[in-house]
Amino acid sequence: MKIHEYQAKALMKDRGIAVPEGVVATTVDEAVDAVGTLIESTGNPVVVVKSQIHAGGRGKGRFKEFPDLGGVTVVLDGIDGGVDAARAKVRELASKMLGSTLVTIQTGDEGKTVNTLYIEQGIDIATELYLSVVLDRSTSRNIVMASTEGGTEIEVVASETPDKIIKEEIDPAFGLLDFQARRIAYALGFEGDAFKNGVKFLKMLTAAAVELDTDLVEINPLVVTTDGHVMALDGKMSFEANALYRHPDVVALRDPSEEDASEMEAKEYGLSFIKLDGSIGCMVNGAGLAMATMDIINYVG
Repeated sequence: MKIHEYQAKALMKDRGIAVPEGVVATTVDEAVDAVGTLIESTGNPVVVVKSQIHAGGRGKGRFKEFPDLGGVTVVLDGIDGGVDAARAKVRELASKMLGSTLVTIQTGDEGKTVNTLYIEQGIDIATELYLSVVLDRSTSRNIVMASTEGGTEIEVVASETPDKIIKEEIDPAFGLLDFQARRIAYALGFEGDAFKNGVKFLKMLTAAAVELDTDLVEINPLVVTTDGHVMALDGKMSFEANALYRHPDVVALRDPSEEDASEMEAKEYGLSFIKLDGSIGCMVNGAGLAMATMDIINYVG
């Protein structure tokens, strides 16, 4: 099960993990109202308008209806024009984004409709990094993956510069050990206050992954601010389906509009249904058999 960025950040914040301040908006007026609140509370005239869909690549994505508009937009108008200028720009952006279709590298050509925005404070960034906690099903252990190539899809980094990926396997009996956290922080180039804050961040994030039964926590980018803070500028979480019975609070975060209607209906009857392209359906009783059957059908055309 996946959740939105703003929901993932709320779960992180509840566990002491540093995230920027933000306000959820489902209407244009709510988005505009959030601007003054954020600028007043943070003292930063810069805000960011972020589309909320269950897909990555939102910053580089584009709206079908507005091809020049990205799914994540930094609003700088408040620097010279003050709060009113920032509000006017956010009103313009929110009017276009809400209800429009965002196409990213992960949505396919059909894209996804944006029903929610997250208005977030601007951050003075010194460095962008990549960090994730991934469940390795072959070992039944979480692995921390990190890279200095923040803001870039990790698949691209793995393909083109695999030496820039740092990995640490976590023993579930002990969690991420101090020396492992320090080794990651050192490899990411943390120094001074950022080193101490980075080690603390790593320990808390890996603990949260265990507590919440996630199979993925991804922060891209993880940022070091100009004053040495380490913060999750983005946040993606998905959860192990078989453990959701332990987390009714997480289940309550499910957004049915982001899931396939036929898959949702199947779940009501205790069935696992995965919608794919094509006109042939397969009814099987095992994952291996399902993949083999589809391979054979594909092979014979």
